[in-house]
Amino acid sequence: MPTVRANGQQINCAVGANLRRVLLDAGVALYNGNASLINCRSLGTCGTCAVKIDGAPGCVSEANWRDRTRRSLPPHVSDRDLRLACQTQVLGDIAVTKFDGFWGQGDRQVWTPDHADR
Repeated sequence: MPTVRANGQQINCAVGANLRRVLLDAGVALYNGNASLINCRSLGTCGTCAVKIDGAPGCVSEANWRDRTRRSLPPHVSDRDLRLACQTQVLGDIAVTKFDGFWGQGDRQVWTPDHADR
């Protein structure tokens, strides 16, 4: 059973669980500001659930075309190491970091694996 470290929590989940669902079910504030109200609800089209994921190779699913396409459009940049939580399956232990900005595209950490909202 993989462990997701996010916002100062350790969350166990099933292999293959959707990262967005894991975080929201645990009460993690995945969205910044009004993005909690205005988001695509897991379609992979808005990009507001962007997070940084750290872990061993193969700890999450490969980025699918929705994830890659949305992160290639502004305000995201395709060469940044972010993923859309709604398009990511958890396959092993991971650590998740959320950044500021409406789409999570900023430079300032909002929360880290080991520290809650700042």
